[in-house]
Amino acid sequence: MRHLLTPHSHETADKLDSALEASAHGMRALWVSLAVLGTTAVAQAAVVVLSGSVALLGDTVHNAADALTALPLAVAFTLGRRAATRRFTYGYGRAEDLAGIVIVLTIAASGAFAAWAAVGRLLDPEPVGHLPAVAAAALVGFAGNEWVARYRIRVGRAIGSAALVADGLHARTDGFASLAVLVGAGGAALGWHRADPLVGLAITAAILLVLRDAAREVFRRVMDAVEPELTDRAEEALRRVEGVRDVGELRLRWIGHRLRAEVAVVVDGEATVRQAHAIAVDAEHALLHAVPRLTAALVHADPAPVPGEADPHRALAHHSAA
Repeated sequence: MRHLLTPHSHETADKLDSALEASAHGMRALWVSLAVLGTTAVAQAAVVVLSGSVALLGDTVHNAADALTALPLAVAFTLGRRAATRRFTYGYGRAEDLAGIVIVLTIAASGAFAAWAAVGRLLDPEPVGHLPAVAAAALVGFAGNEWVARYRIRVGRAIGSAALVADGLHARTDGFASLAVLVGAGGAALGWHRADPLVGLAITAAILLVLRDAAREVFRRVMDAVEPELTDRAEEALRRVEGVRDVGELRLRWIGHRLRAEVAVVVDGEATVRQAHAIAVDAEHALLHAVPRLTAALVHADPAPVPGEADPHRALAHHSAA
C-alpha cells in the first residue's frame, strides 16, 4: 500500500538495481542486526546465570540463533556480487533463496524448541529467582528483536530480498518469546508457576503462524513467483511502446533481489531486422523504467500474422507439445 500511494520515480538512476549497491544494503542490515542481537543475548545470558530461569534460557538461545542466521545471508549476499560464469550463466543471486530455506528451517527449529521447553516446564514447574531481573531481560529481548525485525524487513523489501524479510520475521518470533518470559515472570510473582509454560505454548502457536508466512514467501520465490501487479505493469508498459502491436508470452523471475524478464512482442511483419531490433530495444527500455528492480529483459520480436500465412513457429510445435 505504501508503494502504491506514495509518489515514487521510475528513473533508472533512482532504483536499487545494482547488485553491488543492494548487497551492500543487505550486508549492512545483517551486521547491524547481528551486533544488536548479540548484545541482547549476552545481557540475557548473564541474567540466566543469576536467576536460573529456563524460560529466559530458551529466549536467549532464540536470540543467539537469530543472530547466527545472519551468516547464511551474508554468504548469499557475498556470492551475489560475483559475476556470471560459463556454468552459472545467471550469476549467483539464487543463493539468497537457499539462505531463505535455511532461515525457514531455523524458525521451525525455534518453534519446536519453544514447544519442548514449554511442555517440559508445564510438566515439571520450578520456581524462578530474581524475577525483576528476568522481567527486565525479557523487555530487553523484546525491544532488541522488534527493532531488528523492523530493520531487516524494511531493508529486505527495499532491495527485494525475500530471505532478509524472512529473517526479519524470524526476529519478530523471538520478540514474542521474550514477551512470554515477561508474562511468565509476572505469573510466577503472583504464585502461579504454570503461567510461563502456558504462555509459552501460545507463543509457539504464534511462531507457527510466522513460519507459515515466511515459508510461503520463500517458497514463492524459489518457484519463480512474482506479484501479478508487476506482470500487469510490464504488459501495460510494453503496449505503450511505438511499433508494438501486441504482447505475447511474458515471463518475470527473481534472481536474488533482482528481476529479469523474457517477452515476445508482435511487430509489423514488413519491418526490417534493424527496425524490429530498435522496437525491441525500446520495449526493454520501457520495462526497465516501469518495473522496479528489473535489471535486464530479453525481448523477442514476432511478425504480425497475415491471412493465409503459415505459423512462423511451426517448426517448434512438436517441442512445445512434448
